[in-house]
Amino acid sequence: MAKSAKSILISSLEPLSGKSGTVVGLAHLLRQKGLEISYGKPMGNCPGYVDGQLVDEDVEFIRQLLELSPEQLRLPVIYTDVDSVAKRLQGTDKQDYGNILAGYLDRVNSDITLLEGPGTLWEGSIFQLSMGEMAKILQTPILLVARYSSPLIAESLLKAQRELNNQLLGVVISDIPTDDWDEVQSLLKPYLAGQGVEVLGLLPASKLLRSISVREIVHLLGAKVLCRPDRLDWMVESLAIGAMNVNAALEYFRKGENMAVITGGDRTDLQLAALETSTTCLILTGSISPDPLILGRAEDLEVPILSVNLDTLTTVEIVDQAFGKIRLQEQVKVACIRELMEEHFQIDRLLEKLTIGA
Repeated sequence: MAKSAKSILISSLEPLSGKSGTVVGLAHLLRQKGLEISYGKPMGNCPGYVDGQLVDEDVEFIRQLLELSPEQLRLPVIYTDVDSVAKRLQGTDKQDYGNILAGYLDRVNSDITLLEGPGTLWEGSIFQLSMGEMAKILQTPILLVARYSSPLIAESLLKAQRELNNQLLGVVISDIPTDDWDEVQSLLKPYLAGQGVEVLGLLPASKLLRSISVREIVHLLGAKVLCRPDRLDWMVESLAIGAMNVNAALEYFRKGENMAVITGGDRTDLQLAALETSTTCLILTGSISPDPLILGRAEDLEVPILSVNLDTLTTVEIVDQAFGKIRLQEQVKVACIRELMEEHFQIDRLLEKLTIGA
């Protein structure tokens, strides 16, 4: 076909709310309905290089995951890296990106195009590619993803509705804690509906989606893997610090699940205690080699041991900041978001609003 019949701009109120996950989940649901999908990200904010060529890491990941052909993929028209922003602010970049974007969906071979939009209402404004501007240029409705914080998220969603006027198709509220689930269902969702904001999906909080792989920890810390390099895809859900006496540490470690335990390389007692609990990986600070007893026990239990040339405080800060902020790159997370979307997203209602037969 010459042009995608329908398109959706999937954006969010704040970064790391679950846009890419929503794209992955929607693609899965749409394909279950027998629809051909394509994907695009007009504004790249995760630049990287593949075979020496500039790419957006999210685009490359989704291209591979969904096995999209070149005709089903649209690349960014601008990358919002430091140099691009500086050129725009200095006035050396006078490109009309809105004009370039106008032909973005030409000759797309699919039934529906999923477009990953800005992470906030205003992101991209200096390039005339804010959320509202993109939607207007592409003549596409917006599916807004918002991470739940409290019932007062209603204020942000109503503000977005006023800013976007008739462009808002519906919203997905993600990361809802179990304790707040009933209130969101019975109070927040009906209230928003009464204000003209349709909630198409309510996604419960998931420890797995907020987790981080051992491999990513190795990358973040520049760590040396001392054993079980075959277990770097295991997921870490929590962080524990070993800096007390062994009896207190054992009680402390037993409260955690799927932990990364950070302790000094010379604390053999704490390392052994950690290995007797739900430890996914052991991170040893100070570049001190562990006792052979520890290495042997970790090998038997299939627990990777990482060694870092950092102090404990710095190591904790780096790993702690990563939780909930690592993008959707592991297959186990992909499976999780697909299951959540199958159970909690109203795909038939979405297709009805897009006037596509469900």
